[in-house]
Amino acid sequence: MPRVFLSFRKPDSRWMRDRVHRALSDRLGANEVFKSGRSIPPGADFAEILRRQAAECELMCVLIGPGWLDMRGEDGVRLLDRAHDWVRLEIATALRAGNRVVPVLLGDATMLPDASALPAEIAELGRLQFLRVPETHLPDGLAHLGDAVADLLSDADSAVQAGHGTAPTADPEPTADPEPSVTMTAHVSGGGSAYQAARDQTIRLA
Repeated sequence: MPRVFLSFRKPDSRWMRDRVHRALSDRLGANEVFKSGRSIPPGADFAEILRRQAAECELMCVLIGPGWLDMRGEDGVRLLDRAHDWVRLEIATALRAGNRVVPVLLGDATMLPDASALPAEIAELGRLQFLRVPETHLPDGLAHLGDAVADLLSDADSAVQAGHGTAPTADPEPTADPEPSVTMTAHVSGGGSAYQAARDQTIRLA
């Protein structure tokens, strides 16, 4: 199961999106990064896979370029305002699952959308700390993004290990060695009988 899910709008900043995918795949491993165009095999139920991956990923990077917020369909309706918009569904699914969601701004001038400009079910996205991949310093930006994502995954690993750790087992209390038995000899005159003088002392007739 890929740990990182890339959510994006296809016509938005495609060349930078491809560079982000390549950089993260090189840093983390190709199998650790989910990108719908490459990670869904032919003939698979893409809707089921998208929902499952969005719900189970450890980290969703929402790639936001200049056209991400206001992109519209042929009918003039903003895509984000459609209940069945896949970008909206992916983000809402990850947020409901409690996964970490990070806005990644593509380009030097792209701004994080204000929460009030987003549908209510994904309004939280507008309040999350973002990462930026600047176009003017792209290699450095991609390296910084890779470092940040790797650190977030490392933090998640540490949290899982801490949550499943077991408390050290206390050493059992040492068992005292049994006291040696003491045999006492009694000389009984005029007849008599042997008796137990104490737990570990035996008196016997001489």
